[in-house]
Amino acid sequence: MGRFLYAISYVFHPLLVPIAGTLAYFLVTPKLNSLQEQSGNILPIFILTVIIPIIFFFILKNLGVVHSIFAVSIKERSYALGINVILFLMILLKVIPQNYIGELYYFFVGLVTAYIAALLLLFLGFKISIHMLGMASLLMYLIGLSIHFEVNITLALGALVMATGLVATSRLYMGAHNWVELVIGFMLGGLSQLLVLKFWL
Repeated sequence: MGRFLYAISYVFHPLLVPIAGTLAYFLVTPKLNSLQEQSGNILPIFILTVIIPIIFFFILKNLGVVHSIFAVSIKERSYALGINVILFLMILLKVIPQNYIGELYYFFVGLVTAYIAALLLLFLGFKISIHMLGMASLLMYLIGLSIHFEVNITLALGALVMATGLVATSRLYMGAHNWVELVIGFMLGGLSQLLVLKFWL
């Protein structure tokens, strides 16, 4: 059971949330998006939110600045959050405007808002669960897509709710967070997406 819960933290790592949201949009939308529009968003977003952070992690690890992909200490977490905020802003300013998709644009607005808030809380000495922030962001975004496009994705939403519960259990089991940090992380992720819904729903 312990190995399973550890695996959950890797499978649902926050690094994968942006690309998961991007893929979810193209899977759910009834709009006809050309292959150029899809690749013009999916590929650079994957590179900026998965490949580059992993490269940064190995560089910082070799320098002895970070020691775990889960960014356990406050210092490690500040590096991870700061790098992600910059990369999200690059997506908002450079990637999405080339093949503008409003739903994706505001998904990343919500993400960058949540990450900046998490970074500010970190500077105040309070860390939240970025895992739960990511899961809540993705869940709220999928709910928004379902309403916006009037598409029934109940099974996907149910599976994501179950996965969110498993992630919370995993983080508690690993001793990475207490329940307060999990709840605040979930609320911050969900609220950030909820606030931008009015711009695209």
